[in-house]
Amino acid sequence: MPRTDADVPRAEYPRPSMRRPDWTCLNGTWEFEVDAADSGLERGLTERPLDGSIVVPFAPESRLSGVGRTDFMPAVWYRRRFTVPQEWAGRRTLLHFGAVDHEATVWVDGERAGSHLGGFAPFTVDLGRRSGTVEIVVRARDPRSGPQARGKQSTRYDNYECLYTRTTGIWQTVWAEPVPDVSLGRPRITPDLAGESFHVEQPLRRAAGRHAPSLAGAHLRVTVSDAAGVVGTGRVRADLDLAPRVTVRLPADRVRTWSPADPHLYAVRVELLGPADRVLDAVDGDAGLRSVTIDGNAVLLNGEPVFLRLVLDQGYYPDGLMTAPSDDALRADIELAMAAGFNGARLHEKVFEERFLHHADRLGYLVWGEFGDWGAVAEGTVADGEYQRPTTNFVTQWLEVLERDYSHPSVIGWCGLNETHQPIGDHRQVLDDVTRAMFLAAKAMDTSRPVLDASGYSHRVPESDVWDSHNYTQDPAAFAEAMSGLAQDRPDTNRGGDGARWSLPYGGQPWFCSEFGGIWWRPDADATRDGSRDADSSWGYGEAPRSEEEFHHRFAGLTAVLLDDPLMFGYCYTQLTDVFQEQNGIYSFDRSEKLDVARIRDAQRRPAACERRG
Repeated sequence: MPRTDADVPRAEYPRPSMRRPDWTCLNGTWEFEVDAADSGLERGLTERPLDGSIVVPFAPESRLSGVGRTDFMPAVWYRRRFTVPQEWAGRRTLLHFGAVDHEATVWVDGERAGSHLGGFAPFTVDLGRRSGTVEIVVRARDPRSGPQARGKQSTRYDNYECLYTRTTGIWQTVWAEPVPDVSLGRPRITPDLAGESFHVEQPLRRAAGRHAPSLAGAHLRVTVSDAAGVVGTGRVRADLDLAPRVTVRLPADRVRTWSPADPHLYAVRVELLGPADRVLDAVDGDAGLRSVTIDGNAVLLNGEPVFLRLVLDQGYYPDGLMTAPSDDALRADIELAMAAGFNGARLHEKVFEERFLHHADRLGYLVWGEFGDWGAVAEGTVADGEYQRPTTNFVTQWLEVLERDYSHPSVIGWCGLNETHQPIGDHRQVLDDVTRAMFLAAKAMDTSRPVLDASGYSHRVPESDVWDSHNYTQDPAAFAEAMSGLAQDRPDTNRGGDGARWSLPYGGQPWFCSEFGGIWWRPDADATRDGSRDADSSWGYGEAPRSEEEFHHRFAGLTAVLLDDPLMFGYCYTQLTDVFQEQNGIYSFDRSEKLDVARIRDAQRRPAACERRG
């Protein structure tokens, strides 16, 4: 059974798409120490008590951590002990980290046990068979400079423009669970609406070494159920493949699709069976039966055009920064967006906690899965015209994120890069290769969803499934003029300030305006409203409206341009909430209302032109 304490923060199950009954939440108070010179290993911090404490899973920059230090921390250390439950005897203990920014090293009982690079993806350390009390020590390094996937974290001391307080170290749940020597990895569940079935690919995790147990005679069984009971089962031998594949077909009278109007989920149980069908390992999850495809200029969900009324969600909180203060806060953000008339979100410059997708699945909220790629610029360095140098770790983390989120039906598309910008040159650039690598990684990992090579700015993969631009023109008439070229296959295109070409030519793909609006509105702000940006006060895009009525007039005018264009399949409005000094949200940073939300909703309610076709 799960072991948590009533006062442990964020104690809900952290991996909802793959659940086991036995687990221990390791959030709560840990020893903590800042290592300003990154000399802790030499000074013996793996062996002695640390000089402070912190509340995990909150980053030390956040108020909820109990530390609240916002200066740069090149390295930080954590230590805690936990007792392996006696009922876990005979099984291996897996130690899971939801996310640690940026380079993590883990010691267990004084021995180096694992490491991971990248602040947005989960990782696991196999502790083997353990008993009694275990001591965990974690060092997290987070350098200030150099190419690194940071998302919106500021590389200056202060926040400025659209860059915010940093996140260092552990910022998602730490937990442990027991597994047998041969266990189930994360299943990849693919819905097949045309075939009225689910395809389940199930990796098997084997203990290392020649003494790992044999799977001779073992089988994999998958059971799909709904509220009325078992709908279908599938069974295959488990000893012939590294990742056995099972197809479960659904009877016609039990087929029920997943959609925003009816976000129906089937329960899925995967079991590894030994001789006499003895259960060796089992996990529970959920699956939605839905399809995503492209038809002409439209994106189809379950064979019908769906207009994406997305909102830009950056997932920051005043007290927790990138970590939601509670599970309820994750769900509440989705409900706030839906109350304002949006049917989904771009999860912007951050990989959200998996529980956000868990709630999106249940609420019918459409998500464009993305990555926190900002940080590819090596500041102050230019070589052969290149200043964007994303590293191989961008691709590594992106693959880890794709693996984590593959089975969530709310995710309807992928985009690994955002606003990469650099003139296309005569020579092949690092940005060319990494953009293509991240696109191909998503296509290889997932053939069921469309992939966008980069959101806005620099399109460098000609076969990208969809195309877009970012445009923050504030006057609706001028915005309509900017969008009008799509009818002549000359859509709005982002270029450098000197007119430099950042993208390959448009190839006729379905197109949407994936960032617009950003209307600056903070009624009680002290800042001037002349369009200037002040990192210490308030800013948004363009000149701020002089009244709330002017805000609504502008919002309705901008959204109407996109809703009424039959060649447009969606949009993404910037943004859901204010974030620190960037005050262009529908809601305030504390999630309180600052506008008439009903009017925002009403401006988006009518069917879009692409939804009225035929």
